[in-house]
Amino acid sequence: MTTTEEPVKGVVAAGQGRSAIATLGRRVPAAYLPVLVTGGLFVAMFVAGGLRYEGFASGQVVLNVFIDNAFLLVVAVGMTFVILTGGIDLSVGAVVALSTMVSASLMAGPGWPPYLVIPLVLLIGSGLGLVMGYIVHAFEIQPFIVTLAGMFLARGLCYTIGTDSIKIEDAAFTAFAQERIDLFADLWISPSVVVAMVVVLAAAYVLHYTRLGRAVYATGGSEQSALLMGLPVGRTKIAVYTISGFCSALGGVLLSFYMLSGYGLHAVGMELDAIAAVVIGGTLLTGGSGLLFGTVLGVLVLGLIQTVISFEGTLSSWWTKIFIGLLLFLFILLQRLFTARRRSR
Repeated sequence: MTTTEEPVKGVVAAGQGRSAIATLGRRVPAAYLPVLVTGGLFVAMFVAGGLRYEGFASGQVVLNVFIDNAFLLVVAVGMTFVILTGGIDLSVGAVVALSTMVSASLMAGPGWPPYLVIPLVLLIGSGLGLVMGYIVHAFEIQPFIVTLAGMFLARGLCYTIGTDSIKIEDAAFTAFAQERIDLFADLWISPSVVVAMVVVLAAAYVLHYTRLGRAVYATGGSEQSALLMGLPVGRTKIAVYTISGFCSALGGVLLSFYMLSGYGLHAVGMELDAIAAVVIGGTLLTGGSGLLFGTVLGVLVLGLIQTVISFEGTLSSWWTKIFIGLLLFLFILLQRLFTARRRSR
């Protein structure tokens, strides 16, 4: 009697487990599931690191991830806007490098003050983004091709300025770069983190509380439907690439603070890191779905991978790319599953 009841109990328990998971899936909106997965991954990595490495489980470790990746976070915010519309921007890394070169050369050569250099750099980045967005819309060319051309253009402009690294020695610039903002309990952040957080909050407001944000989501969900609803799809596309160019230029300024130099080889591959952060954060590559908070978590996950490898000490830095590649495969698979689930409804 007991032997026959135990398998039955096991089947019932398994059925109850599947029912609980299905109930949870129905209660949690589909848009939040990828963000929850990313958040769970970050917590699991942090706990595992704390158990394995002495001194890992501290608030300053998390803050250091923000400090070391503030520029990437700003770039990823701009990339989120573009990917939400179903586009892509491969020029962001090159624009970051161009921003560092323009900043360093103007402060080192003519001796321009930072309060003139920084607005000029932001204007250049926004202008490049606007031109690429206009070409994508007006000539109906794939964003991949347009932004690839923009990447080569920006990287080439770096080498017309100089082929060597240019050191930034402006007193005001270096003082700001080396400033520490004390919090509590010996915790601190850099001013770049504050700038990145302001950008994140402003971008979140735009995406969720403005007409532009609604147009971004609608364009990514279905461009034809957005047109039928009378939304300005063309202006939206131009706007998101302009925003991406602005964020790339601002990310270049923050990288200049971090490196205190300008170099044509800065930020090589950063466009891939930004795309990876956005995808790991749960934004669909096809557009129309994603949260900016997920992008923040994606950047934190990438930064925490680098932190774990540095604490390990015996692993090559190339393991960072390997782990990021595995995570991308995992999250692209999850995106496929979530998309299939939505269609089944």
